[in-house]
Amino acid sequence: MTDHQEAPGKKQLDRRTVLVATGATVTALGAGGALAVSASAQDNRATPGTGQGAGDGEPCYALTSETTEGPYYIDADKIRRDVTEDQEGIPLRLRLKVIDAESCRPVRNAAVDIWHCNAAGVYSGYEDQGSGGGGPAPTGEPPTGEPPTDGPGGPGGPGGGGGHQEPTDDERYLRGTWRTDRHGYVTFETVFPGWYRGRCVHIHVKVHVDGEWTDAGYEGGHTCHTGQLFFDERSVLLTADVQPYAANTTERTTLDEDTIYPGNGHEGGLLVLDYDHRHIARGVRAALTLGVAPDETHDSTDTPPGATASPSAS
Repeated sequence: MTDHQEAPGKKQLDRRTVLVATGATVTALGAGGALAVSASAQDNRATPGTGQGAGDGEPCYALTSETTEGPYYIDADKIRRDVTEDQEGIPLRLRLKVIDAESCRPVRNAAVDIWHCNAAGVYSGYEDQGSGGGGPAPTGEPPTGEPPTDGPGGPGGPGGGGGHQEPTDDERYLRGTWRTDRHGYVTFETVFPGWYRGRCVHIHVKVHVDGEWTDAGYEGGHTCHTGQLFFDERSVLLTADVQPYAANTTERTTLDEDTIYPGNGHEGGLLVLDYDHRHIARGVRAALTLGVAPDETHDSTDTPPGATASPSAS
């Protein structure tokens, strides 16, 4: 439970229930095991605001940009920090800090969801839709021309819009939920995401507050942040030379071309990355502070910044 309660008289929100995963196997980072070192404190300064510090001498932060949920969200049914399962890819340790952007205090015991595609651009739960919903996993020569703004793989098509879609299979790799600690931190073990046509490389994230952690998982509360986390072009280009990413021949949308990325750096979800530029395959550490408004509700209804993007772009 956070320290922030809903204002008296505020409309009661529907309760959400998160079920604890059973039999989930936690896997080691393997070649990226050295990533056990904590991410740099730089993430604490990732989204500076203009206000005065109010908590433990930290500066206040700008609100992290709200973006669209996308069609492939599954109300979290895997309570776990390691979401890798059997997916191949560059080990990624994602460390997020959730703070109240107004008071600068950490948001404790929040439920944080992440989900993203695998190296081939495929989302678990929607494997039959292929790469980002735009057809089978990519093979052969990459397509030419501009990414579509509508239709398969474009913001208005199966891979990028049309509202939430119900899962078509029971796979749940690269998805999970974990709680923030008393300092507002939460850490996930995963792999560096791949890409699909029409979108840059990204990770989806939601923050839920005012609920209760029980033996069954996380119950009630509301969603105070729905966003996406982004990777700089240098890191993505380096991964493109490493298998299995090198086998993904789908035309890639760059960060600047993406219709969802707000273009405002860390405030817009651009991650702070740490890795060996000569050997990125050994693993990547990613960190960011999320400045949220715990008393507000931000779910899938938020409009993305791109004027041509559908409100449900993936």
